[in-house]
Amino acid sequence: MTEIQDTDPDEASHKAATLIESLPWLQRFRDQIVVIKYGGNAMVSEELQDAFAADVAYLRYVGVKPVVVHGGGPQISSMLDRLAIPSEFKGGYRFTSTEAISVVRMVLTGQINPQLVAKINAYGPHAAGLSGEDAGLFGGRRRGVVIEGIEHDLGSVGDVVEVDPQAVLDQLAAGRIPVVSSIAPDLDQPGHSLNVNADAAASALAVALGAAKLVVLTDVPGLYADWPRRDSLVSHLTSTELRAMLPSLESGMIPKMQACLEAVEGGVDTAAIIDGRVPHSVLVEIFTSKGIGTEVVLG
Repeated sequence: MTEIQDTDPDEASHKAATLIESLPWLQRFRDQIVVIKYGGNAMVSEELQDAFAADVAYLRYVGVKPVVVHGGGPQISSMLDRLAIPSEFKGGYRFTSTEAISVVRMVLTGQINPQLVAKINAYGPHAAGLSGEDAGLFGGRRRGVVIEGIEHDLGSVGDVVEVDPQAVLDQLAAGRIPVVSSIAPDLDQPGHSLNVNADAAASALAVALGAAKLVVLTDVPGLYADWPRRDSLVSHLTSTELRAMLPSLESGMIPKMQACLEAVEGGVDTAAIIDGRVPHSVLVEIFTSKGIGTEVVLG
């Protein structure tokens, strides 16, 4: 039976050009670890969840070693509301009461993590769930937040102060995609858990793994030099430039940009924040010359 070819030559050429453009980046990142912090709107939209899972699976199949670290702010807020537990934010961080930490743990490790693992595994049995509490992966210490010169308590909230990446390295050596929930044991109170900022956790893990790149998904196109002016989007900046900008940034953006800064100062080649609301933004960032969002390098 004769088949009629209906492929548009221009469309085919465009697809080929896109593939060729990715070649140097495929060479650059093959066998390299890329840590991706997953969160925000990309996490609550079914369509964007599927696109993200496909991106991560694609990375694995072309020889990159993706590691996913996730938070769960929207889902945690929703569950706390359902249970009538008050939510309060201070300086971009969630105040986490003793009552709330058990909900945080349940949502992160018991709900979001297995759902994301299942989404990725629709493309092949490679993703494996981990918690920051597993095998001493993270160690945390409680922290507060300074607002206008005054330190405020954040409850069961901590910083990742220790990372033992062996559990993640073991999964990578087995050809798996580690998916890590951002919760940590409290080093000062054994048996207690801490809610740790997923951006900071992803950054600390990227440094410990010697990752080639950190990618942080967020809910804006990138860093604006003069928010809310839309034409002030910064596509590339050095760690020195970022450090100078940090004090003037909007509070919700500070933890994300601090994470990028600490990553590149800790030896990660590049860090980027990208718009998780754009389908396949991870692939666009990693495999195209212009990328998407804001990239930070040491300098």
